[in-house]
Amino acid sequence: MKPPARALVDLAAVRGNVAALAAHAPSAQVMAVVKADAYGHGLVPCAHAALAGGATWLGVAQATEALELRAAGVTAPVLTWLYSPHTDLDELLVAGIDVAVSGPWAFDQVLDAARRTGRTARVHLKVDTGLGRSGVPAREFGALLAAAVGAQADGALEVVGVFSHLAWADAPDHPTVMRQAEVFTEAVRQAERAGAHLEVRHLANSAATLTNPAMHFDLVRPGLAVFGLSPVPDIAGPERFGLVPAMRLEAELALVKLAPAGHGVSYGHAYVTPVETVLGVVPLGYADGIPRHASGHDGVTGAPVQVGHRRVGIAGRVCMDQFVLDLGPDAAQGTGDTVVLFGSGADGEPTAEDWARAAGTISYEIVTRVGVRVPREYLGEAQ
Repeated sequence: MKPPARALVDLAAVRGNVAALAAHAPSAQVMAVVKADAYGHGLVPCAHAALAGGATWLGVAQATEALELRAAGVTAPVLTWLYSPHTDLDELLVAGIDVAVSGPWAFDQVLDAARRTGRTARVHLKVDTGLGRSGVPAREFGALLAAAVGAQADGALEVVGVFSHLAWADAPDHPTVMRQAEVFTEAVRQAERAGAHLEVRHLANSAATLTNPAMHFDLVRPGLAVFGLSPVPDIAGPERFGLVPAMRLEAELALVKLAPAGHGVSYGHAYVTPVETVLGVVPLGYADGIPRHASGHDGVTGAPVQVGHRRVGIAGRVCMDQFVLDLGPDAAQGTGDTVVLFGSGADGEPTAEDWARAAGTISYEIVTRVGVRVPREYLGEAQ
């Protein structure tokens, strides 16, 4: 059965984006971050495409994502960094997955798993250099490091990485960026002096990879940019960095009908037709990841779509499964015609960044929230 909507994912674009990112950081390896189902694009196909494009590492947030990559035959180094005290890490170590350690409890958990499995755990110590999220505070890093190096001497684990995350990477001149880099550099020095077997030191996300070479160290960790979206839209769009958005979201008009002037549209009648016009129903809603904040209101249309060669906006509120368009009095569209919500912009269609601005959010959220009811179809697969 043909679905009423689909997300077309261009894997050739993913490969090209990784190659472009590698060119921006020629002295560093590239870890393609494919967490959150590859930012909504599809974990396994995009992981393979990223590796084909030149990534030498993959990064994921959750343990299940890392295990899914191994089950799909991915043999490249994989780092996972987000788990709870109740997560069973044994399977990760058996699968040869690198694990982040962000505090004493995580160190104890990894060490216990290493002893149970008889596997040497490969760990990356995370220091909180100023983001205030995960990571051991810098003042406590020395104690964690001493414990980790002690376990390294016993063969239970290898301290192969030190990493952190920037708070203001999308504002490369912000004073916190250099302060965090200084804290990070000192943590790396401590690890090296203590005898950690460091293979990689990593701090740069997509924004820092593209705009701040001083943050590259041994490894960069781009995520959003792998999928062709700019992490710094106020500085430059993706084309400035040689990136191509990889996802195109489209649907078929489920219904087209004539409505008189003064007709209320969708819940609460936040939009009322100003003249006799043609309305079109798009079978996607907030259950599919369409932001309700992208609704039209107070007589003004919301987020843009492309119908034919024209842009029109959402008329009224986004519903759970659908939204409505005012196609205009002279619309030639019929039921079954294609509506493009966003794409690369190459054909004049809106982009995920256009949707982000319309919904008051960021492009990360637009692509990652595209729901499971929307099938992904892959283009440009390597032979």
